[in-house]
Amino acid sequence: MKILLLGKNGQLGAELNKVLAKKGHKLMALGREDADVTDYKKINEIILSYRPQLIINTTAIHATAESHPEKLFSVNSFALHNLAEICEREKIRLVSYSTDYVFDGKKKRPYTEKDRVNPLQMYGLSKSTAEIISSNYNPSCIIIRTCGVYGGLRGSRVKGNFVLNMLKEAKQAKVIEVSSEQVVSPTYAVDLAIATAKLISKNPKGGIYHLVNAGSCSWAEFTKKIMEYKNIDIKIKPVNRKGQSGGIKRPKFSALANTRAAKIGVVLPHWEDALKRYIEFISNEQ
Repeated sequence: MKILLLGKNGQLGAELNKVLAKKGHKLMALGREDADVTDYKKINEIILSYRPQLIINTTAIHATAESHPEKLFSVNSFALHNLAEICEREKIRLVSYSTDYVFDGKKKRPYTEKDRVNPLQMYGLSKSTAEIISSNYNPSCIIIRTCGVYGGLRGSRVKGNFVLNMLKEAKQAKVIEVSSEQVVSPTYAVDLAIATAKLISKNPKGGIYHLVNAGSCSWAEFTKKIMEYKNIDIKIKPVNRKGQSGGIKRPKFSALANTRAAKIGVVLPHWEDALKRYIEFISNEQ
């Protein structure tokens, strides 16, 4: 298949680049420096020139940009409108990603694809807006919601990733304080990339799919496992931050349930298995 991948330098984009290439797809992978997804004219020219059968969009601005909502909506919402409109017109399949932050966390059990969204912050609002845009402008678009993504040796260019940040903190502190009330489905970028490729291969109906590593845990529980797998003896102090962290209101329970993709045979390993493999990967590369 002829595929255009946008966001090749991110944690997920980098893994998708590897996975799709191994599967023999004809791939054009572009980074932010190659293609500004907010520039309709430029992205339209790139698409018309390459003529892909499928576009996978992994570009995003994350919750750390909460104080700049114009940037959040420009990249997370309006850029998807550009892609959705072009892909609908040119009959190109489109895949993009969303987040657990579209939910308010009040359900207290894993959210399914059918649950009502109610974001608590501008980041979640920009992503839920993107979901509406995709369904209205390109009904065949596949939106993959995921949660707590980590991967690579450096993580994301802006904030690293949770695992690497905790390991860095462990070198500098005797006690690490970590949120105990936020329950999530942390997801390894390698597993997410593999699951995405498998989902695409099945040519599924458009709409929302949840792809996360199985199971759920608090960030404090996740941190304990990080230290256990890395053989680091350090005290982890669970802290109830009441859904506030980094100046952002966060859902207290945002674990996701994979129901739609699972019905067609697309499932991801348990988060403990995924974390163990990631720790082995970074340990071997250091």
